Amino acid sequence: MSEDACRIDVWLWRARFFKTRALAALAVEEGRIRVSRGGQESRLDKPSRAVRPGDGLVFVLGGRVTAVRIEALGARRGPAVEARALYAAMDSPRGVDPPSV
Repeated sequence: MSEDACRIDVWLWRARFFKTRALAALAVEEGRIRVSRGGQESRLDKPSRAVRPGDGLVFVLGGRVTAVRIEALGARRGPAVEARALYAAMDSPRGVDPPSV
């Protein structure tokens, strides 16, 4: 894998969306992670699939739809401040209305 790409399970773990890589891999295998790249959206099916900065991710976590854009890949699973620098929140994903308050 090139230096400008990272496995999706590793990235989700580094960004602290999942406590372990195994949980991240399970979410990917169950088809719960969607990626958008270059206007194309697809469901990821294998934890070894590569993601790159600029890719959009949509997934449900804790009963909430989470939509983020990958800003950086990271080199390790660091503290929360470092993890938040790996992504930027996106507006609600296409076709999903934000929850009413």
